[in-house]
Amino acid sequence: MKIMIISDSHGRNNYLEKALKKVKPIDLFIHLGDFEDSEEYIKSIVPCRTEMVPGNNDYFTDMDKDKIITIGNYTVFLTHGHRYGVNFGTERLKNVAMQYGASIVMFGHTHRPLIDISGNVWAINPGSITQPRQVGGKPSYIIMDIDSKGEAHFTLNYI
Repeated sequence: MKIMIISDSHGRNNYLEKALKKVKPIDLFIHLGDFEDSEEYIKSIVPCRTEMVPGNNDYFTDMDKDKIITIGNYTVFLTHGHRYGVNFGTERLKNVAMQYGASIVMFGHTHRPLIDISGNVWAINPGSITQPRQVGGKPSYIIMDIDSKGEAHFTLNYI
């Protein structure tokens, strides 16, 4: 199973379009917020099941702010992260995810990618596909692969 994870596209979808062409086919697409009124367009270009949660710049949506989904053998907590203080670390976010019974939390907001597979809850942040803030400043996304044994593997990718 191949999952594409993005965040913080901020209504500019040209890099998303390039990334989709590069990685297709995918089985699941996850957007972790700040799509800024482009959720219908994104759903129209993504050729598979799509999961989205709104971010702090997604004002006019009635989507659930957080979601719990199952990917393979994993329970995954999806959130943008701004309501959990992610600019100051992931400890609070991991604790909330654990309370929901999740073994993985996926979040955005910081515009900096993170693959932290330590501890009881793994923290995954794809960075921003349009406005990166990490050293090097390249737009990023993550591919999550579930192998034949049901184990997850994460790869950070750049546009």
